[in-house]
Amino acid sequence: MMTPVSGLMGLASRSGQIILGAELTLQEIRSGRAGLVLLDEGASEGTKKKILDACAYRGVPAHMLPAGEISRACGKEDRMAAAVKKGKLCSRMAELLSNAEA
Repeated sequence: MMTPVSGLMGLASRSGQIILGAELTLQEIRSGRAGLVLLDEGASEGTKKKILDACAYRGVPAHMLPAGEISRACGKEDRMAAAVKKGKLCSRMAELLSNAEA
């Protein structure tokens, strides 16, 4: 199942507005550049905890996505985490995710 942000993730990936991979996502959160974090449900518990703790500490919203969606939307294999850089695309994705959860 694809969520409403799948298309925007592909666009963000092509325009360099999304950072893929758990370690790089952590770097983006710590540097203050991440406006939104996306996590794959299939990520290991350790990865989820590290990233969610960093998000909570820095006040960055984090959303869980269905297993494999980040990889499919961005066209890269085995990506479990993504950080979206602050900006209009990030705001739109956050808005869509909030509406989907409501």
